[in-house]
Amino acid sequence: MRRLSLQWRITLMTALLLCLTCVLMNCLIGYLGMRSMESIGTGLAAHGDVNGGDPTSFDPASEEIDHELTIVVSDAQESFGTASWCITAAMTLLGGILAYFVSGCALRPLRSFAAQVENVRPDNLADMKITEDVPLELARCSASFNDMIDRLDEGFVAQRQFTGNAAHELRTPLALMQAQMELFCSEHPDAQPDTAGLLGLLQEQTERMSQMTRTLLEMSELRSVPCNDLIELAPMVEEVLADLAPLAEQRGIALACDGDAQVLGSDTLLYRMLFNLTENAIRYSRADTAVSVSVRTDGDCARVRVKDSGHGIPSQYQKSVFQPFFRIDTSRSRAYGGVGLGLSLVWEIVSLHGGTIEVERSSEDGTTMLVTLPRG
Repeated sequence: MRRLSLQWRITLMTALLLCLTCVLMNCLIGYLGMRSMESIGTGLAAHGDVNGGDPTSFDPASEEIDHELTIVVSDAQESFGTASWCITAAMTLLGGILAYFVSGCALRPLRSFAAQVENVRPDNLADMKITEDVPLELARCSASFNDMIDRLDEGFVAQRQFTGNAAHELRTPLALMQAQMELFCSEHPDAQPDTAGLLGLLQEQTERMSQMTRTLLEMSELRSVPCNDLIELAPMVEEVLADLAPLAEQRGIALACDGDAQVLGSDTLLYRMLFNLTENAIRYSRADTAVSVSVRTDGDCARVRVKDSGHGIPSQYQKSVFQPFFRIDTSRSRAYGGVGLGLSLVWEIVSLHGGTIEVERSSEDGTTMLVTLPRG
């Protein structure tokens, strides 16, 4: 019973109640019908008694009663009983069918509520509040849901504000540190090897922190970027590949692109999305292989696929790679210069445009990232 939906539970319970009611009603009607038959038989027996004796009751097995009359009355009793049980079964079945559809209509607000809960995402909290009239039973649940949405929205806003403020505060001292170290290195070209190695390490790590700060600042400011430009994706993909050509040449990776589609969005953000995906594909592909970017129109959506020739992403990590600061192999990611925010920024941009991103395929021969964007 626990595995059944609420609609089927209501249907079965209603059908069982109807069945019990019909059985009880059938038994009572049958009892009254038999009493009526006996009364009719008694009247017939009294009418046929020429001696005027007192009749007792109608007994179909009595030899004194006409045999044909006994057969007629017995057949009537059997027909009445059969018909009553058939009506009971038919009414139970009809009641169950009606209960199923009526309960479905009654549970429609609950289904709508469940569908609305399933569609909640960090980027659409303001649109997910329940404003329409709901049944009295769901009023308290609806109010609690709206309060939860408000608290979540406040939490995400506070998180974005904190990220933006922290990035702003970190950007100036990091830039100052970089400038001072570059100045020191230029003024002391004959520094000891140990000192030069330490300065190189500090410069590298400071650059990584500056890159991380820039990315966090971009993520905190995404919501303020308008997304109402009509964009041709093919020229943008070609521009991204041209910008990344030097990196690809260093590793002997061939770049290819095909297809086109139009989408509505932000030119700057979509360029950054394509740049990050393609750069990731180049960095994690094997040397002397290929990276391809394809764009296709599929109904109301545009699908962008970025295929690399890397070692693949294990299935247990294929959703986690879009989380901030997540790395499958920390040492390998740092060797490639990543800070763990590239795919997270891509996810934010795609989500802001109302689309989705996923790992479509991944194996030892490479990984294909699929981005689906609405065209309107």
